[in-house]
This record gives sequence, structure tokens and C-alpha cells, in this order.
Amino acid sequence: MSPKILLEPKSVPAETDSGARGVTTSATTLIHVVDDDDSLREALLRLLDVAGFEARGYASAGEFLLQPPPDRPGCILLDIRMPGPSGLALHESLQRQGVALPVIYLTGHGDVATGVRAMKAGAADFLTKPVDWETLLGALRRALARDALQRASRREAEQLRERFAALTSREREVFDRIVAGKLNKQIADELGVSERTVKAERAQVLAKLGASSVAGLGQLGEQLRRLSDG
Repeated sequence: MSPKILLEPKSVPAETDSGARGVTTSATTLIHVVDDDDSLREALLRLLDVAGFEARGYASAGEFLLQPPPDRPGCILLDIRMPGPSGLALHESLQRQGVALPVIYLTGHGDVATGVRAMKAGAADFLTKPVDWETLLGALRRALARDALQRASRREAEQLRERFAALTSREREVFDRIVAGKLNKQIADELGVSERTVKAERAQVLAKLGASSVAGLGQLGEQLRRLSDG
């Protein structure tokens, strides 16, 4: 069991203060606190509640895995050494499952090797106990901003896939040749159609993909390539 290390007294926010200065929160934001130290976990949950965050506590990595997190903005405050699977093992498991919530490690065992491993695993931050409220708040601010950017990126990628899926097979053939740098005449010869037909198909491709120019199609083609590689 991890040592009983609480937040430093100076860190407790006043109840009249939202505590979330500079942090954009919404009714959907959810902070997950995974720590086997009951007193610390409950203290964190109380502080987060006073600060205006909705938060849920879990006494172990196993308990968290038994309650898959809903698809809501947020992050995970995660201890490292716990009975059963460690925090690092939980983080790796979530990555394999495609759960992209940013992870803030909050541990009483902050040796350099563990910190390096955590950051290489993609941790948003690595904090050692005791931690003052402002430091924790700063970490939450960065993690929530990171989560918002990741979600926006995923939405943009999904919208691009949807727009591309709306192309007909002929429009895709035209698109592929446009982004390969071929001229209308070359495309027409390869597809056995007139240049006029190619121009009409190109206009449809531009409209459906929301591009304003051939250069814009090239950029979308590069984005699609990266998504396919990813």
C-alpha cells in the first residue's frame, strides 16, 4: 500500500474560489482518480469537487478496468505503485484499448527511472507527493487542453474520412490522379473520358471534400495518407 501522503495544506482552495482558474471545464468533463491510498483519494475527490470538477475515484487499476471510462473529456490522476497491476501497467493497457485520456502520474515513488518510463509511455505529467494545489491545477490545465486538442484532431480526421467516403469510385480515381500531379488531359487519357468530364469530376471532388483548389486537394491527400499510415 502506498504511503499516506496528502496534499500540502497550503494547496487547499477556498470554497468561494472555483479553483479552476484558467481551466476550461464543462458539464461533461470527468477526472478519474486511481490511487489505493483511501485518505489521499478521498482528499483529492473533495478538492476537485470544490474546484468545480466532476471526479470519480478508484482504489486500484483493476477497479478502473472493470468500469471502462465513458467517452467524455477529462484525464486520469494515476498512482504508480498499487496492489495488483501498477499504474504503468494500467496506462499501457488503456493505450492498447485505444483509450486516449491524458494521464497525470501522482506518486510517492518518483525515482528518475520510473519518471522517464512514464513520460516515454506518453504521460501528460509526472508529479510527486506531496503536491500543492497550484502545481496539480497546472497539470490538470495542461492535460485537459491536451485532451481537447486530441478530440478535435480525431473529429477532424473522422470528418475527412466521411467526406472521402462520399466520393464515387470515378471521383476517387480522379482524386488520386490529381494529387499525383497529373494534368486533366493525362487523367482523361488514362480513364478514357473527355477532358470536359474530368473537369466536371474535379469540381465534384473539390465540392465534396471542401477544398477550394488543387493545392488544397494535395493537402487533404497528405492528411489521408497519414491517417492510413497511422
